Amino acid sequence: MSTSLTAAGQDSAGTRSATGAQFRLQRGDATAIITSLAAGLRHYDKSGVALVESYPEDEIAPGAAGITLAPFANRIDGGRWELDGRTQQLDITEVARNNAIHGLLRNTGYHALESGDDFVLLEAIIHPQHGYPFLVRHQVRYSLTSDGSLRVAQTLINDSTAPAPFVLGAHPYFTLGDVPAEQLTLTVQAATYLSANERMIPTGRVAVSGRYDLRHGRPVPESLMDTAFTDLVTDDGVGRHTLSAPDGRSVSLWHDGSVKYVHVYVTDVFPGRSLAVAMEPMTGPANAFNSGDGLQWLAPAEEFTMQWGIDSAL
Repeated sequence: MSTSLTAAGQDSAGTRSATGAQFRLQRGDATAIITSLAAGLRHYDKSGVALVESYPEDEIAPGAAGITLAPFANRIDGGRWELDGRTQQLDITEVARNNAIHGLLRNTGYHALESGDDFVLLEAIIHPQHGYPFLVRHQVRYSLTSDGSLRVAQTLINDSTAPAPFVLGAHPYFTLGDVPAEQLTLTVQAATYLSANERMIPTGRVAVSGRYDLRHGRPVPESLMDTAFTDLVTDDGVGRHTLSAPDGRSVSLWHDGSVKYVHVYVTDVFPGRSLAVAMEPMTGPANAFNSGDGLQWLAPAEEFTMQWGIDSAL
C-alpha cells in the first residue's frame, strides 16, 4: 500500500499499515523510512543506492529487519532468569529453540515525540509484566546528517522504583544497491567471538581464527554465521564494521563505546535474497540476563543511551 507523507514524514492519509505510521526522513540525496512498529528502519538509501534491506510497509519486518531491541537483545535461555532469588519467566517467542528473543517491543507501536524533515524521535513504554517487572521507556532518535549518514540514538529510561536490568540492541541488514551479497566482503573489527550451543546460547569466548577472523575482510559466502563478536577495536571510541564491493564502494555500521558486541547474521533464508547480512550493535550478548555478560542496571530515574549509525563511501 502506498501512502503520501507530510514534510515531517508521518503518514498524512490517515491510513494504517502492518508496520504502523511511516516517517520519511530526507536530507540532501539521502532518504530513510522509519516505522512506528518496533521503531524500525524500513528503508535507507543515499544517492539512489540502497544501504539496508527494505521491505513493504504492509509486511512485518522479515527476519526482524531493522527493528530496535529492548530491554534485551538476542535470546534469553528458556525465557527464564533469576531476580532476587525468584525465577522470572518471559514469553517464549522463539518456539523452535525455546527462547525469548529480541526484547519486548518487537510487536509494539511507538509514538512520535518530535519529528522534522530529517529526524524523528519515537518512544514506547515497557510496562511491568511477567518476566520483566519494571516500568521503563525506550526512546529512539533517527536523524540524517549533512553528508547523508544515518545516526541512531537509543535511550532507556527507568521509571520504576527499583533498579532495572537491560541490554539494548538493533537488527539492521546491510546491502550495497544491486550488488549481490556473494560479491561483497565483510570486515568486523573484533578479536573474540562467542561460541554457542545448538539453541544459540553462548557457551564461551574464543579468539577469532579461520572464518571467524573478519578483521581483514572475508567474502560473505565464506562467512555464513549467526555469531556475536566482542573485544571490538575502536578508534577514538568509535567502532566500525564494513561491507565492501569490488568497485570500492562500501557501507559501514559505526557505534560508540557503549556497544560492546556486534552480532553478525549472514543468512540464506532472507526473503528474495540468496544471502543477506545483518550487523547488529548490542550492549550485551544473548542470555546476558543469566550470564551477567554485558548486563547493566538502571537506577530509578536514570537513563542510558547507546549510539550507532550507518555511513557509506559511494
